[in-house]
Amino acid sequence: MDNSNSNGLNADEKLATLRFICDNKSHITVDNNKCKNCNEKVCLNCCPADVYEQIEDKIEVNYENCLECGTCTICCPYGAINWNYPQGAKGVRYRFG
Repeated sequence: MDNSNSNGLNADEKLATLRFICDNKSHITVDNNKCKNCNEKVCLNCCPADVYEQIEDKIEVNYENCLECGTCTICCPYGAINWNYPQGAKGVRYRFG
């Protein structure tokens, strides 16, 4: 499958152009009590930025990688993910063109 766009960049090259201004506080929280009922752990596979990882019996958040797409909130069947935009001018900066 060809992931290139009209500019000749593939998805990985396009992601490399993003600029992140990381906040010192996470804009994502996970209710691990709700995660106990989930056998599928969809959040581990649906996030395009691999923000979520399972460590022992908990879902941990690497919020610094978040692309702010909101996919995780749609995919989680238990509503365990509380996602907000980062504060102020923090987060991802997309470059167009």
